[in-house]
Amino acid sequence: MLRYIVPLVVFLGVAGFLLKGLDLNPREVPSPFIDKPAPDFTLQKLLTPEVQFSNKDMLGKVWLLNVFASWCVACRSEHPLLVQLSRANLVPIYGLNYKDAPSDAKNWLQQLGNPYTASLIDYDGKVGIDYGVYGVPETFVIDKQGVIRHKVIGPVTPAALDNCVLPLVKKLQEAAPQQVIKRTEVEGCV
Repeated sequence: MLRYIVPLVVFLGVAGFLLKGLDLNPREVPSPFIDKPAPDFTLQKLLTPEVQFSNKDMLGKVWLLNVFASWCVACRSEHPLLVQLSRANLVPIYGLNYKDAPSDAKNWLQQLGNPYTASLIDYDGKVGIDYGVYGVPETFVIDKQGVIRHKVIGPVTPAALDNCVLPLVKKLQEAAPQQVIKRTEVEGCV
């Protein structure tokens, strides 16, 4: 009898884990970078390659880093929302042009509009790798101390923007210089 019970218990345990896995959202990939300092970089600007930009230039400001590429279909779907957000002037958006030919990225921005305060060239993808980019698009919310507070995997949606990103940005902007605000303090952020 025991020889039938042990396999049954093991089977039920495995089945339980598989059922639990079905409830998980595949878009919610935990990032080890949340609440950690953003990796340092210095890159050329896309439109003015003779000018360098460093993430340290943004210390003291809340900003978004949006990883995009002209070859990315999903980037095209989120782009109108980023243009709209840029026009609202609520938070500076910097683009990280990931593994893309600069000429293609320039044409893409010229055709679709440029929501970025500056676009940065990450031709070989090293900065994207440092930030743990799984694929494009991805968007990071970075606080005044240069700490990543939130990451949107995939296209930014109106719901993600309204329920999490913008309330978090507002809280971060209103925070005292050394005050720590975590995304869990915003009801819509997971």
